[in-house]
Amino acid sequence: MQHSIPVEKYGPLGAGMAQAVEKCVHCGFCLPTCPTYVLLGEEMNSPRGRIVLMKSVLEGELALEEALPYVDACLGCLGCVTVCPSGVQYGELVAPFRSYAAGERQRPLAEQAARRLALSTLPDARRFRLAAQAGRLARPLRGALPERLRAMLDLLPGELPAAQPLPGVYPAQGERRARVALLAGCVQQALAPEINWATLRVLSRNGVEVVIPEEQGCCGALDLHAGEWRAAQVKARRNLAAFPADVDAILTNAAGCGSGMKEYPLLFKETPDEGRAASFAGRVQDVGVFLDRLGLLPPPPLPEPLRLAYHDACHLLHAQKVSAEPRRLLSQIPNLTLVAIPEGEICCGSAGIYNIEQPEIARQLGERKARFVIESGVQALAAGNIGCLVQLQRRLEEINGGLPVWHTMQVLEMAYAGG
Repeated sequence: MQHSIPVEKYGPLGAGMAQAVEKCVHCGFCLPTCPTYVLLGEEMNSPRGRIVLMKSVLEGELALEEALPYVDACLGCLGCVTVCPSGVQYGELVAPFRSYAAGERQRPLAEQAARRLALSTLPDARRFRLAAQAGRLARPLRGALPERLRAMLDLLPGELPAAQPLPGVYPAQGERRARVALLAGCVQQALAPEINWATLRVLSRNGVEVVIPEEQGCCGALDLHAGEWRAAQVKARRNLAAFPADVDAILTNAAGCGSGMKEYPLLFKETPDEGRAASFAGRVQDVGVFLDRLGLLPPPPLPEPLRLAYHDACHLLHAQKVSAEPRRLLSQIPNLTLVAIPEGEICCGSAGIYNIEQPEIARQLGERKARFVIESGVQALAAGNIGCLVQLQRRLEEINGGLPVWHTMQVLEMAYAGG
């Protein structure tokens, strides 16, 4: 696809956007992997349709307001990148385009309020806890609230678990095989603090010492993928300074966080921090990938047979190309049978703050995925991302009362603990 995008107008990211546009040959391989196209069946809600729209805006041929409804509806799941035969780096187009659009658009006040609330509370576990308490008090007023605020209330659990603060260092059991640093995450610490503790115990059992830097903060992925570039840079710089250099890897147990930190070089393109960001991103690994490469110590058999579905989080499968590693880990647990989910490559509808900004599409995608899980006849579900876990747990509860929903590390911990 030829273009006449004035790349200099869009700064250091202009060339990357133009290259992504130019590589697209409009072949259509992306269509069946795009969640919104599968759901809505509209060309402009497909990757190639959105590329045409963004190209037209960047070239000055189309008003930004005409393209925004379709670009906003994109989950950023990057399923299109996985199947694209031309190598279109869609993420290097849509994220910078959203950053450009953020400085040009005017959002309605209710939309601005919901967005600000989400982006100010989700990246901070303490603020999230306060917001969750306020949300529970507001539940009787649900019907009078705007749709986006109702969506936020609907995702809140009935009660948050007690806080479980993490230590600065968690020692390895037996002979130390590796030393790593762990990103603690944000909302995960409030919604499911047991995920981090399961991660620490599994790593320790495998001879890994874990450092949890006190100075770390939110990875910035929510801001980055929502187009809030400067806010993402502030958060990223904090982590660039906080994480030690004398570790074998920087680990994450949330797919969106890992993907966001691997995008730090894009975030700091042609800035003094680009080299440091590239070095940092090169050390980031998902915990499942790290354990798979290290070599998992054999877990004992589960006391009872378990049929388990593994859900591919998009920012593991598509953004980080991680699929086989978590499955290899789970397959090493005796008495556990992994079951494939139909349309496993299609997003569940979580995608950062998408549940809040596009609640109806998110709900439909979550229900679609949950029904596939139920039809597979499994007893439980595992995934490597807190957003997916929350989304699927809620949709499963709505449909049939729910199934156990666990992080991959929780399943491994249960196996080591004897089920």
